[in-house]
Amino acid sequence: MRELVLASSSPYRAALLEKLGLPFITSAPYINEARIGAESAPQLAERLALEKAFALAQDHPDALIIGSDQVAELDGTQLTKPGSFDRAVDQLQRCSGRGVIFHTGLCLLDPRSGTHQKAVEPFEVAFRELEPDEIENYLRREEPYDCAGSFKCEGLGITLFRGLNGRDFNSLIGLPLIRLCEMLRVKGVNPLLPEA
Repeated sequence: MRELVLASSSPYRAALLEKLGLPFITSAPYINEARIGAESAPQLAERLALEKAFALAQDHPDALIIGSDQVAELDGTQLTKPGSFDRAVDQLQRCSGRGVIFHTGLCLLDPRSGTHQKAVEPFEVAFRELEPDEIENYLRREEPYDCAGSFKCEGLGITLFRGLNGRDFNSLIGLPLIRLCEMLRVKGVNPLLPEA
């Protein structure tokens, strides 16, 4: 089987990819992640996923390279990783009682053939009305300062929501596995038939 390379330093994405039971390596791509002009959130997520994959093509010419990136959007405004308690409080206060759409870009690049597949998977999170004490206690317990939207849905963050809507829950964490499996099967890689 061809080597799989995850173009990411995210431990969350690596943990998701491990679910498929396929051997892979990770490598951090170095790209500029700033928005260009009037790029929409889905356009930005798609471009960053492609750029991450293509950034590793020269170093891994015979591999299949997985690039993924996520952009969270609240009323047309991008939510970034807060990086601090105070910024996370602000984000969750703004999200309280509202919906946030997470756009996860995905690219599977085959440098050997020069072809790639790409997609953007949306996933909507409906926040319930959050009390200030709930926000503070949640942030002190999970410290999700490296997560866009200031929560970890795979942990206690699930208590912040009144509903979820999307094709693949894994997209919310950062790697849409259903779509990735579809792309891998096109390239002859099937997690259920790893020796094929």
